Amino acid sequence: MTDDVVLDVDHLVTKLRIGEEAFKVVDGLSFRLRRGKTLALVGESGCGKSMTALSLLRILPQPPALPPEGAVQYRGRDLLKVSEREMRKIRGAQLAMIFQDPMSALNPVYTVGSQLMEVAQLHLGLYGDDALERVILALEEVGISFPEKRIHDYPHQLSGGMKQRVMIAMALMCEPEVLIADEPTTALDVTVQAQVLGLMRQLQQRKGMAILLITHDMGVVAEMADDVVIMYATQAVEWGSVYDIFDRKSHPYTVGLFKSLPNVQRSQGALQPIKGNVPPITRLPGGCRFHPRCPKVMEQCKQLIPSSFALDEPQHEVKCWLYET
Repeated sequence: MTDDVVLDVDHLVTKLRIGEEAFKVVDGLSFRLRRGKTLALVGESGCGKSMTALSLLRILPQPPALPPEGAVQYRGRDLLKVSEREMRKIRGAQLAMIFQDPMSALNPVYTVGSQLMEVAQLHLGLYGDDALERVILALEEVGISFPEKRIHDYPHQLSGGMKQRVMIAMALMCEPEVLIADEPTTALDVTVQAQVLGLMRQLQQRKGMAILLITHDMGVVAEMADDVVIMYATQAVEWGSVYDIFDRKSHPYTVGLFKSLPNVQRSQGALQPIKGNVPPITRLPGGCRFHPRCPKVMEQCKQLIPSSFALDEPQHEVKCWLYET
């Protein structure tokens, strides 16, 4: 692992037990997250993006989840093998997460100040006035006005954008090396989305942290990402730099995602959605998992699991039989 790689994920597998069977919700996912860079996990709902994030932090409830398999290397340690006590020290301090819905992530019966104070006490060892000062500074850093007053507010008294800023402040208070952002702007209006993304970029540049961005919004990917992993039905199907994915998209699923986007240049504004739906984890098709929806399906796609094929650009790879040489 090179010096600029802060998180090296190698063949991550996560399973959920349903009844007597175990089903994969993340299947053999690998990627490297680099210092000061943003990697985006992209795909439709149900592809395994959020499950990946929860697996990295080991916060999926067991059961129904089984212990994740593979390796997640951070500072010379495999996070999947360290004790839960060690993981609690890492989680929230070196690896932090912004959850998709701030209203469900924030405790409604405690003020935002008390919840931030808990982070300062647990991870920074600050108490009393020192903790309060750090909390106020954290709220100021994310652009919340009059933080001395806001610390006494309950989550329901804040707007969606304000709650998301509180979540970002909570995640960044310990200046983590890795920030996992799960759909950080999905419930926000357009102007607040731009503010939150701008804030994340500023903090990343200032602190040099790596960001794992989970989204299905290609506009956010274009604005934020350096590298992209396209996921479908629990697996990565294409990965490369953001320029590779936008300018040289290769997998039929990636092409379909882009054709599904609104385009002012498209005649009459008609969308071209991908037919069908993501299959449930209990009924994943054999061969290439995208073949029932693929416009370029071949007979071998239905029978054989595709290998990874390297394309012209370095680090740009795709799992599709169309690129077999």
